[in-house]
Amino acid sequence: MQSTSRFRHMIVSIALPALAPASAFAATDAALLPRNLSPWGMFVSADIVVKAVMIGLACASLVTWTVWLAKSVELRRKSALARQRTRALEGNMKLAEAAERAGDAHDAVAQLIQSCAREAELSGGVHDDGLQARVALRLERVEAAMSRQIARGTGVLATIGATAPFVGLFGTVWGIMNSFIGISESHTTSLAVVAPGIAEALLATALGLVAAIPAVVIYNHLVRGIANYRALLGDASAQLMLIVSRQRDHRDFRLARAAE
Repeated sequence: MQSTSRFRHMIVSIALPALAPASAFAATDAALLPRNLSPWGMFVSADIVVKAVMIGLACASLVTWTVWLAKSVELRRKSALARQRTRALEGNMKLAEAAERAGDAHDAVAQLIQSCAREAELSGGVHDDGLQARVALRLERVEAAMSRQIARGTGVLATIGATAPFVGLFGTVWGIMNSFIGISESHTTSLAVVAPGIAEALLATALGLVAAIPAVVIYNHLVRGIANYRALLGDASAQLMLIVSRQRDHRDFRLARAAE
């Protein structure tokens, strides 16, 4: 019995010093671990470079949604007006009447009508093949100008969609690098040293995706809307060319009747 109790006492005396450091390290890790691992807490405790990356990505996301809202409203309004004016041109309307209805409006179809009427006026009322060619050239240039105007601001979405993941990746690399620096300085691989940097890195990656994915989706959506708007302008230009052609035919017909 005495030998058994001595053996137990020997085991306990050997095991306690071995277990004490582990429990001490565990208590130290628990004490050093950050208490707030929410997104805001990670942002506040992040390195200045990672903070700059996060702020930049947040601003890029704000720009994306601002452009989406502004361009969606603009496309909806201008497309509705272009359809309305194009339907009016489909009737039995002359160029002078269309120009009078357009007035001094600055929408795209009104600009097409005004440009067409201006060329007819400069041509002195001579409706020939040269007039049709000049009108077609004017309409083409006005369409190009209106297309550039409606597409203004969408290029930033393509830039954000292409660069935001890499900016987030830069923040990720920087955060992981800080984690390795902390390991090197503290000479320990405890979770308290590694966790903050890894959390910041993952947050930067998430913000990069949050900024990039909507930018790509919204850019593609706006490109389709702009293509539809350009098609409406093409329809309006075709209607104006038909009006010019009909007026020329009517004039030739009247001249032929007068010659008889």
